[in-house]
Amino acid sequence: MPYFSYSGYDSKGKSTKGTIEAGSSIQAVDRLTERGIVVVDVKLTEEKKGGKVKIKLLPLEQHIFFCRSLASYLKSGLPLADSLRIMSKQARDKVMKPVMEKILAEVEGGRKFHTALSESGAFRESLWRVAESGEQSGTLISVLNEAADEFKLEDDLRRKIRGAMTYPIVMAVVGIGVVSFMLTYVVPKISELFEDMNQTLPLPTRILIGMSDFLSNYGLWILLAFGILLLYMRKTGKKFNMPFMKGIRGQLTLALVMSHISTLLRSGIPLVQALRMASSMDSSSQRWLDAAEMVKAGHRFDKALEKIGMQEETVAVVRVGEMGGDLAGALTNVSQQSREIAQSRMEKLSTLMEPIMVLTLGVSVGFIVLAILTPVFDLAGIVK
Repeated sequence: MPYFSYSGYDSKGKSTKGTIEAGSSIQAVDRLTERGIVVVDVKLTEEKKGGKVKIKLLPLEQHIFFCRSLASYLKSGLPLADSLRIMSKQARDKVMKPVMEKILAEVEGGRKFHTALSESGAFRESLWRVAESGEQSGTLISVLNEAADEFKLEDDLRRKIRGAMTYPIVMAVVGIGVVSFMLTYVVPKISELFEDMNQTLPLPTRILIGMSDFLSNYGLWILLAFGILLLYMRKTGKKFNMPFMKGIRGQLTLALVMSHISTLLRSGIPLVQALRMASSMDSSSQRWLDAAEMVKAGHRFDKALEKIGMQEETVAVVRVGEMGGDLAGALTNVSQQSREIAQSRMEKLSTLMEPIMVLTLGVSVGFIVLAILTPVFDLAGIVK
């Protein structure tokens, strides 16, 4: 159960305050009244006997599960509070369960559902914004399903990017491991033999020995620096940006943003606000904020997109939809088109990546073998 902090006066008229466990703020007031305390203020708190529970933003999978489950219960005819109570009892995740208990307590205490979502700190702004629209228009079930579809789309796009990057990363790690082993273990043993020859070694051999010496002397430092870089990027949330993935990421981002704006528009969110909310899904969020300001100033949306550098084919589709009164439908079409382009490019990339990585690994190993065998052949010629 959630905890509530309170302040008031006891039966002797002395000021008192503390924390009480209850299912809702109303239940907390009732329990305090039974103790003879006149409650002045009561509010939800995450403070518990064992410390504080820090609630973080839930991942997309749990956003999807929450929206789908709640929409299903509401569609079956259960009231909102009862639906939340069932979901709270069913929750086994140590992060999800306190979130559900907190939202349930807020709703039972008289708060609006979207307000409870917002104050929980566990859900995206886009979700509680569309939930607010759904509450006002009486379409909460449909907007929850639309939000779930939107989150599912974003999750699928992320999985596709990770899938496209898995093979090249694995091949790169294997290749670096094989080459590093040869440079740090095999080459140093052979280079000792070459030193006794007292002859000028071929250029490939000298390059190989130099690389081996460098890796032997500084390999651990390089590995340590790389580990520190990974920890820094994980802590700050930054990611490696592969140059060959730039175009694919751009198309996927456009698909995601356009689909999200379309969902927000269908939920009754104004275009300016929808642009600001969807901007967080793009690493170049400022361009969408600029577009929002231009729309707010009176420009048409297609003109705003044109000024922020959007492609002409995208602008044309948006222009037709805006003039025809179906902007949300036009944005959905743009999103679908961008996803298809990104999917096609990822398939081509996956097809080309395998032979490229195999060729790169083969050339690297071949160079090492050539650099080792060349002086051996030279020595055999001298012996003859």
